Amino acid sequence: MWSPKKLQLPSFLSSFTSTNLAFLIFIPLVLVSVLACALGPQTSYVVSFSSWTWRSVGLLSSYSLRSLTSYEEKDQHLQVVGLVEALSFSNSTFNNSFHQKLIAKDSFSILPPGEGVEDIWKDEMNEEEEVSDEMTGTLEKYDRLERLEAILAKARSSIREAARNGSMISNHQDPDYVPQGPIYRNTNAFHRSYLEMEKNFKIYVYEEGEPPIFHNGPCRSIYSTEGRFIYEMEKGNMYRTKDPEEALVYFLPFSVVVMVRYLYVSGAVDRHAIGRTVADYIHVISSRHSFWNTSLGADHFMLSCHDWGPYTTSYVPHLFNNSIRVLCNANTSEGFNPQKDVSLPEINLKMGDITGLVGGPSPSRRSILSFFAGGLHGAIRNKLMQQWKGKDQDILVYEKLPPGKSYESMLKNSKFCLCPSGYEVASPRIVEAIYAECVPVLISDGYVPPFSDVLNWNAFSVNVAVKDIPNIKKILMRISQSQYLRMHRRVKQVQRHFVINGPPKRFDLFHMIVHSIWLRRLNVRVQD
Repeated sequence: MWSPKKLQLPSFLSSFTSTNLAFLIFIPLVLVSVLACALGPQTSYVVSFSSWTWRSVGLLSSYSLRSLTSYEEKDQHLQVVGLVEALSFSNSTFNNSFHQKLIAKDSFSILPPGEGVEDIWKDEMNEEEEVSDEMTGTLEKYDRLERLEAILAKARSSIREAARNGSMISNHQDPDYVPQGPIYRNTNAFHRSYLEMEKNFKIYVYEEGEPPIFHNGPCRSIYSTEGRFIYEMEKGNMYRTKDPEEALVYFLPFSVVVMVRYLYVSGAVDRHAIGRTVADYIHVISSRHSFWNTSLGADHFMLSCHDWGPYTTSYVPHLFNNSIRVLCNANTSEGFNPQKDVSLPEINLKMGDITGLVGGPSPSRRSILSFFAGGLHGAIRNKLMQQWKGKDQDILVYEKLPPGKSYESMLKNSKFCLCPSGYEVASPRIVEAIYAECVPVLISDGYVPPFSDVLNWNAFSVNVAVKDIPNIKKILMRISQSQYLRMHRRVKQVQRHFVINGPPKRFDLFHMIVHSIWLRRLNVRVQD
C-alpha cells in the first residue's frame, strides 16, 4: 500500500504530518470523483436526428400532435425520449477530456532538484486559476442547458399525459376558450401545450442589424404576416425576453421581403446579395454570442412569407438543415421539413387590417357551389382554367372578374372556394376563404397547410390532388348537405386561429405561429 513516508518531500512540505499530507492529497481526489460522477458519461436517452449537437425527441411525428398511444406503437424512440425529468448528456469526448483535466490538475508533482519552489508554486497557482475559470464557465453553461431542458422535459411530459385523453373537448379550465371538436387532432394535447407555452416560452430577439432590412417588415400586402410578426416581436409585449440566457429560442429578425426590395435588381438572375446578407448576419451573431454555436442553429428561427424565403436560407447550411424556418412557401419538394419547419399562413391585407373581411351569410344564402378568380400563375392554375373556365355554372373560374362583380361578395356567396397554388405552393386564398366562411378546397402538390400539427384540415376543408382537377365537380357534389353544414360550422370555429388582431389575442394567428415554433423547440434537445 502506498505510504507518504517513502516520498522525497520538498522542503516546504516537510513540516506536514502524514495525516495532514494524506488529507491534503485525498480530499481533492474525493471532490473530483464527485464531480466526475455528476458530469461524466451517462446513458443518452435521445436518438440522433442529425450529426450535429442537437437531437430530435420525437414529439412531432408526421407533423401531427395525435394520440400518444399510436406514436408509442409506431416509434419505439418515444418510450425513452422526451419523457424523463432527469437530463442526460451524451457520452462525449468533452466529458472525458474534462474529467481528465480535473484528474491531471489534482495530481501532485515532485519538484526537480534546484528549481525555485516559489516560482513553481506561482505557476501552479496560475494554472489552477485558469482551470478554475474554465470549469466555472463550463459548469455555468451546463447549468443553463440543464435548467432549460428541465423546463422542456416537464412540458413534454405534461403534454403527452394530456394526449392520452382522446376526448373531443379539453378538460383544462380556460377563461377565454376551451378547444373542442374534430377541427383538432387532439384537443386536450393542444390545450395543454398552449398553456405550457404561455407559462414557459421565452424568445430572445437578436438586437444586431439595422432597419429597414432588420427589425422591420411589411404590415400590409400579400406579405403582411411576415411584417406583423416582426412588429409584434419588436414590441416585446409577449414571449420576448431581454436575457438570452433564459431564452428557449432565438429569433433572427431579418425580412426577406425588404431584402428583395432593397438588394435585388429587378429582372436580374443573380440573387446572391440576399443570400450573402443572411450569411453575414449569421456570422455576426455567432461571433458575438455563443448560442448559435451551441446548437448549430437548432434553437433559432427565421420567418419569411416571400417565395424566396427557402432559397435564401440555403446560403447557410445549418440554417437550412437545422433551424426552425417559418415559411409561407411550405413546399416539401423544396426541402420544407414539417418536423422542424413551420408553415406560415399567407394573408393579403390590402389595407393593413381585416375590417370587413371576416364573416359571411348563412349556408342557405350561398348560391354558388364553387368559385375562383386569379391570374395564370403556374401550371396548376393553367390546368384549372383550361378545364373549367366558362364551362360550368357550378364551377365558376375566372382569370379576371366580370365588371360589376365583387371578389369579396363572390367569396361570401360560395359554398366552396377553390385555392390552387400559384407559382409557389402557398396561396392567400386559403385564409380568404376561412375569413369568408367558405369551405376551402386545397389544390396543390407538396404543400403543408398551416398548423397541421394541431388542426385536422380534413374536418373543415377539401383536398383535391392536381391530377383530380377534372373531377372537382364530382368530388364536391358527393359531399352531402349535412356534411357541408358541419364543415361550414367548423370553418367558423377555426377562424379564430387565423385572425390578425392588434394587439394579439389568445389563440389568434400570432399565438398559433408562436405555438408552432414552441412545438418544434419541444422536439429538439440541445446538448454540448
